[in-house]
Amino acid sequence: MKPISSLSQLKQLARELPSQTVSVVRADEVETLSAVNEAVTGGMVDCVLVGPEDGIRAAAEEAGFDLNGVRIVPAKDDYESSYLGVDLIRKGEAGVLMKGLVATSAFLKAVLDKDHGIRGDGLLSHVAAFEVPSYPKLIIVTDAAMNIAPDFDQKTEILRNAITVARSLGIDPPKCTYVCAKEVPYDKMPCTLEAERMQKMAEAGEFGDILFQGPLALDLAVSMDSVRIKKVSGPVAGNADLMILPDIEAANILYKTLIFLAGGELGAVIMGAKNPVVLTSRADSAESKLCSLVLSGVVASYIGGR
Repeated sequence: MKPISSLSQLKQLARELPSQTVSVVRADEVETLSAVNEAVTGGMVDCVLVGPEDGIRAAAEEAGFDLNGVRIVPAKDDYESSYLGVDLIRKGEAGVLMKGLVATSAFLKAVLDKDHGIRGDGLLSHVAAFEVPSYPKLIIVTDAAMNIAPDFDQKTEILRNAITVARSLGIDPPKCTYVCAKEVPYDKMPCTLEAERMQKMAEAGEFGDILFQGPLALDLAVSMDSVRIKKVSGPVAGNADLMILPDIEAANILYKTLIFLAGGELGAVIMGAKNPVVLTSRADSAESKLCSLVLSGVVASYIGGR
């Protein structure tokens, strides 16, 4: 498969793959249903809508979403909606879970429930695939939304989750780096030492077939001009596919910089559960919400086909 290098190519891939069904929890929200409607009518996903039926029908009418043939699972509140939505995943009736008008705490409680959830063996983490006008391909950024101050072992899980997303996009082997403020290990900057350790793990094959170089400063991760000027070499320098950041603050700042200053659009997915989860931000554009749905469907197809 040729690597996906843009969000338009991502959408086309979703149209070509068998459609994944998205379980939408508390679908009684216009913004959520607008994105779902575009994805469904565009042939990129199918859906089941969970929540108060009257509210879903009213929101669908406002969103211009024709519910003819669309399955609705009635639920009265956040708790019931979340558990019924997760149960659809557990029964194999849906492959992707999406948060709608539901409190994040209730939603994640149902996802992580030990007896009735879809908790996986790994760590939940946020993976975003950005299209930025100044960069010639998609750039994957992690983790900007879930893990506040991950330790080293958690960062290796975050990297593994992001590698799965990269491979689902045909990026294989992905060029990965750990972005720090310096490109050499420095004992006063612990993240540079973690990056060095992560590179040794990658060289030992612990992440499978990937290319890893770290630490790298951001400019050396994505700019060939900086690579030439600073005379840095390596398999990833200037051409990264995937960037892991030291903590949620660094990742969130980069995430929002790419959107609000660099004009980026993105699709994002929560990895680490048994199935991909869509957990969009209120500030995300309609396009980013759509692409998050589509990305999650593509990842679900990849996981199911392994």
